[in-house]
Amino acid sequence: MTKYGVIVGSIRKNSYSKGVADAIVAGLPADAEVTYLNIAKLPLYNQDYDADSPAEYTEFREAVAAQDAFIFVTPEHNRSIPAALKNALDVASRPWGQSVFGGGKPALVASQSISGISGVLAHHVLRQSLVFLDMPTMQQPELYIGNTDKLADENGQITNEGTQKFLAGAGKQFSEFAAKFVD
Repeated sequence: MTKYGVIVGSIRKNSYSKGVADAIVAGLPADAEVTYLNIAKLPLYNQDYDADSPAEYTEFREAVAAQDAFIFVTPEHNRSIPAALKNALDVASRPWGQSVFGGGKPALVASQSISGISGVLAHHVLRQSLVFLDMPTMQQPELYIGNTDKLADENGQITNEGTQKFLAGAGKQFSEFAAKFVD
C-alpha cells in the first residue's frame, strides 16, 4: 500500500487547490493511504532553528518522511508559489543535507487559477524546487487547471464532470508512475 502525502499550497478555507487535490485523490487506488499535510501553522523557516527546531517543524518533517509519494496542488501568487508552500518545502528540506523529501520520492504537480493562465508559472517554480529536492515528477498529463471558479462550488470542490474525470485519471496515472519508485 502506497502512502500519498498531499500538500495544498493554498491555506484558504474552501480553496480551489484543495478541491483539485480531492479530485486527483479520487483516482488513487482504493487501498491508498492518503494524508493531507497541513502547512498553515508552520513557523517561517529560520536556519537559527536547525539546532533546536520548533515542535511544528519536527512534526511536519516526520509526517513528510512517512510518505512514499506526494501530490502538490498550488495556486499562483505573484507569478510564483504561495509563501506557505515555499516555507513548507524549506522546513522539510533543512537542515542542509537532511531533507526528508529526497531519496527519489515521486511527485505530481498541479496548479490552478481563477484566470485562464492556470497557475503555469507557479507550476514551473514548484517543479524546479522538486528537481533540486531529488523528486522525480510525473511529466504528463500537465495539470494546469484554469478558470477554477467556474469548475467548482462555493466550497472549492470541483463539480465540472469533465474536470473531475480528467483529474481522477491523472491520479490513477500518478499511482502507476509512483509504483515505479516505491518498494
